Amino acid sequence: MINRRGFLSSFAGAAVATGVLGGKTRLTEMLEQAPAKLPDRGLYDSNQENYWAELRKLFLIPTDEVYLNNGTVGSSPAPVLRAVFDGYNDTERMAQSDPEDYPIWGYGPWNEFRDPLAAFIGCTRDEVALLRNATEANSYIANGIDLKSGDEVLITDQEHPGGEHPWDLRAKRYGIVVKKVALPKPVARPSEVLNRFNDAITPRTRVFFFSHITTVTGVVLPARELCGLARSKGILSAVDGAHVPGMMTLNVRELGCDMYSASPHKWLQAPKGSGFLYLREEVMGRLWNTIATEGWDDPKLKAERFQRIGSSNVPALCGLRAAIAMANEIGMDRIEKRHRQMADYILKEMTKRGAESWTSPDPAVRCAIVTVIVPPIVRMDLEKWMWTTKKIRIRGGEPSKLRLSTPYYLSRSDVDKFLAAFDEYKKGHAG
Repeated sequence: MINRRGFLSSFAGAAVATGVLGGKTRLTEMLEQAPAKLPDRGLYDSNQENYWAELRKLFLIPTDEVYLNNGTVGSSPAPVLRAVFDGYNDTERMAQSDPEDYPIWGYGPWNEFRDPLAAFIGCTRDEVALLRNATEANSYIANGIDLKSGDEVLITDQEHPGGEHPWDLRAKRYGIVVKKVALPKPVARPSEVLNRFNDAITPRTRVFFFSHITTVTGVVLPARELCGLARSKGILSAVDGAHVPGMMTLNVRELGCDMYSASPHKWLQAPKGSGFLYLREEVMGRLWNTIATEGWDDPKLKAERFQRIGSSNVPALCGLRAAIAMANEIGMDRIEKRHRQMADYILKEMTKRGAESWTSPDPAVRCAIVTVIVPPIVRMDLEKWMWTTKKIRIRGGEPSKLRLSTPYYLSRSDVDKFLAAFDEYKKGHAG
């Protein structure tokens, strides 16, 4: 059970509790009512739907709400929130044993947090830096690699602004060339992507930058093959993996990438403001720091020097560690299987309704994001109607794109509720 006094004395607790300091907050009540532990793993073997339904009880999302937008941000479950609040309770008492130790800890190695993360993504602690999100990591990459005017970076035309614009800034300021590789919509087979990158290489190509899973269509790009192609040509590979941790099993070493960024607040459902940067040890010395403080020029620190940004949010790291532990306890194999099952179901049902799929027809090239085009429906009109009348949250793009995310705790009845609402809206508004 959360320590109410400790929580309310923290910054986060005080913010939530504004105006209600005389009693329990809605948040503390919900956390106290949530199960104290995860369902027994044996329940999965006997009744999978019941197992996922029990896990759903760990999330603060109201039971009458359907949330289909983990592609933007996930909801942190009770074990993660408890870890965050316990972190505040521990740090804000200012009772550290060392009088030189303070709860900002902006210069610490954070090995207690890096070790479980490194094990989760398949590397060592010295190869990973704890940052705030993928955008920050991508900016480190784009601004830290030695490039000359005229050097080329290949990216896809489906990158998130937090992946694309750091390179645009570098191009505007220093004259590098950013070339976009157009991806099919949908990608029918991985070879299509590999061939297009290969055809775009010139003698000036220095970096491949691409999303492991694109934010536009949810396609799972052939990261291992792209990284292998890059290395065979003496080109650096940098992968934006914002959607991958917590959605799919990840091993950065097996991918063979030089750099990997991620935002665990999406599918791992870690606290907002927790991210990481992986650097393959062999290329670590080729990346300059672009935030400098104590240790910035110390090669012995390895990746740690990139997480030295001054004061930081240590309770968020406590939540990240708890999110990793929760995913491990559930099992990433089970989580990934569930993600694929639910996405396959919603894709099948939407195509039955005449939607055009931008998601790959190859099940191996998609996971938990389904992107469909539904003209003449106007996406924002549908999005607002879904939320205000049905308590269903979706997201997409103009004019008629829907990007539907299927987190593991989503039930078949949740998807059916969305489908029924879509049918109702289409019947009453599309004309």
